[in-house]
This record gives sequence, structure tokens and C-alpha cells, in this order.
Amino acid sequence: MSVTIKDVDRQSRAFRKGITSGDKLISINGNDIVDVLDYRFYQVNRNTELCIQKPDGKIKKIKIKKQEYEELGLEFETYLMDEQHSCRNKCIFCFIDQLPKGMRDTLYFKDDDSRLSFLFGNYITLTNLTEHEINRIIKMHISPINVSVHTTNPELRCRMMNNRFAGSSLDALRRFAEAGLIINCQIVACPGINDGEELKRTLDDLEKLNVECVAVVPVGLTRYRQNLYPLTPYTKKTAAETLDIIEQYGEKFIEKYGRRTVYAADEFYIKAQRPIPEPDFYEGYPALENGVGLIALQKEEIELALEEREYNDLLSYTVSVVCGECPYDYLVRNISLINKKFPNVKINVYKIKNNFFGGGIDVTGLVTGGDLIEQLRSRDLGSKLLVPSCMLRFEGDIFLDDVSIEQVERELNIKVNVTDNSGESLVSGITKED
Repeated sequence: MSVTIKDVDRQSRAFRKGITSGDKLISINGNDIVDVLDYRFYQVNRNTELCIQKPDGKIKKIKIKKQEYEELGLEFETYLMDEQHSCRNKCIFCFIDQLPKGMRDTLYFKDDDSRLSFLFGNYITLTNLTEHEINRIIKMHISPINVSVHTTNPELRCRMMNNRFAGSSLDALRRFAEAGLIINCQIVACPGINDGEELKRTLDDLEKLNVECVAVVPVGLTRYRQNLYPLTPYTKKTAAETLDIIEQYGEKFIEKYGRRTVYAADEFYIKAQRPIPEPDFYEGYPALENGVGLIALQKEEIELALEEREYNDLLSYTVSVVCGECPYDYLVRNISLINKKFPNVKINVYKIKNNFFGGGIDVTGLVTGGDLIEQLRSRDLGSKLLVPSCMLRFEGDIFLDDVSIEQVERELNIKVNVTDNSGESLVSGITKED
């Protein structure tokens, strides 16, 4: 195995040792280099010996002495140094399978890559892992590792993921736990399938592994589910029943381990029509990426940001904020805290119905530019429109439906400011005059 070097930093020790673009990196200190994990793990030593293959086929051993953790300065064709691993499952709840046709290609790619789990916090199902990768994760002590568990019932997991190896792959979870790795788990709860007694079984099993965190999120269902497994959304009653189980186990974990460990996504509280817990409940917000504690954190951040801002009665204008239907009532309450300190600033909060994906999708992060334009066209928007970054792709310029920020500005004749997903950024966006 070898990886082709695309470029070499001219200020690096590797460049001074004669390593150039087009060379192939075979190994570092006798360890084969297959991808970014191998490279990043083995390059940290002070004394490194690189096995390099030159374009003419000659093999050279090059010794480099450097500071510990100093980068070698090699660049490769892709960040991962090979192709991204795609998902082999056909999960009954997969959101990507519920996307309409005609969207940009990148939205249809199903990631299931252990390297991205470590580097960026992505979740993996374990079904993609080879024995080599399992051993490498343990050897390198890659931690935390984020796992989409869904259920620990092997037969049910196979059915839910439509993969005959989905049950046996759970053995990797046990091996990671025995190796002392930190494990964060995600459960997509589907009414009548993996909640109720099955959820209790899963949480009991995960307790035995002493996992770091378990986030339970309700399944999201779009209107594009033709010929897919029949699933139903959570109701007030079923959401409350599931929430009872999650909170019961949370208290059990606190009593036994001193930490809550298992949390429900904010959506469960909203669907069950129950108050969002206070910030202390979330113990440092370990599962924000799963929508756990977002509302409580926003309120806390808004309060802290307002303490640091002086009252300014000269601020007098109108600004608009948008969100999905799900968190609307809570956002209005949080916004009212800003209004109390800056009463001359009129803040419109508009909830956007997700017509693009259908009524079953009501979270802010899946609101599209087209729905923004359609539903805000005749509204009083004031001097600027604040859009949270969770609605946009990573680059921060395009919505899920490929509508750009510039298109929204042009269609609505309004300046659009993108705020990050923090309460502090929201306060800043509202109270900063443009």
C-alpha cells in the first residue's frame, strides 16, 4: 500500500530532505500508511523514518528528526488520502432515502466512515468496519468514537438497517468498551419499533458498556416516502411515553455513576408539550449535535450575552428572525429576553412551514430557501433578516434546495445576515446596527 504525495510544504523538513510532489509514501517507522489516520498517528514522533517510492520506482528510506507533533508537511490529493467510505445499510428511517430527486449529488451520499467519526464527530453504524480497522482503532486508542446504535437487539438491528451483519457488528462496540475507548451513542427512535421495551433493553445493554453519552432522537419523516417502510411520527402521547423511559434511565445513571448519560432530543419535549429542562440538566451539553439541549443552551447564552451589553435607547429599528415550526414558541420566549433590554428594537420572529420536505419535518436546520422566500414575501422584515447557519451547507452560502443567500436577498429585497447557532450570535445580530 502507498499514498501519492500531491505537494510538500517548502518550509518543512520533508522538503529539505528531498521529498517532492509525485513521490509515494509507503510507511512511517515501519507502519504502513493507508489513510489520514495512519499518517496523523505515526508522524507525531520526534524521530521518523519514511519509506518513499520515487516516480522512477526506486525506494528510499529518509530519516527526519523534528519536534514532537510537528507536521511533516506532506499534502495529499484528498483530506482522507483515499475515498470516503459510504454506508452499506438500507435503514428503514434513513433521511437520505426520503429526499426528493433533483437535489445536488453530495446530499445523496451516505457517510459511514470511522475516520470522520474521530476527526469530525460523525456517527458510524459499525457495519462498515473491517477487522483491520477495529484493531487499528483500539491500537491507536481513537476516542471518542460515535456510534449509531438504534438498538442492541441483534435481530431487530438487522431488520431496521436491512443488513444481515448489523447485529454481529455490535461486537465491535463491546471491544471498544473493553479497550477503554470513550463511546457516544445515538438512537433514532421509531414508534412501535425500537422504543418502549426495546429501548429499555438497549439502554440496559449500553449501561453495561459504561458508554459516555446516549442521545435519543425521534425519527424524521418527509413526504417523499413512496415505497419505503411504513413509519409513523411521534404523537404527544407516544413522545411522552418515550420521554418517561429516557428520563427514568437518566436518573438511574445519575444514581449509579453520578452523571445522566442518556438524553432526549429537544423535539421529544416539544412533541410531548413538556417544559425544556434547565441548563444544569444537560451536564455540559454533550450531545448538541443530536439536538439535545439546544434550546436551553440558547437561553443561557442569550442571558450571558445580555449581561455584557449596556442598554442603548438609541437602537430603534425592526429586525426579523426565522426558525422552523418546532422550536418557534421557545425562540419567541428567548427573544423576549432581548426585547426587555432593548425595547426600542422591534423583533419579528417568523416560523417557516417546511413545504419542501412536508409537514412532518419542522426543525430549523431543514428549512429551505424556497420556503423562506414564499412565506416571507409579504411580511414586514424591517432592515435585516437573520438566518441561522444550521439552515445552510458547510460553506454557509446555499440552502438545501440550492437557493443561495443572494437569491433570498434579491427576492425579498432585504439584507440577510447569517448567525451561528449560538445565543450570543443571535444577540449580536439583533443589537448590531448595519
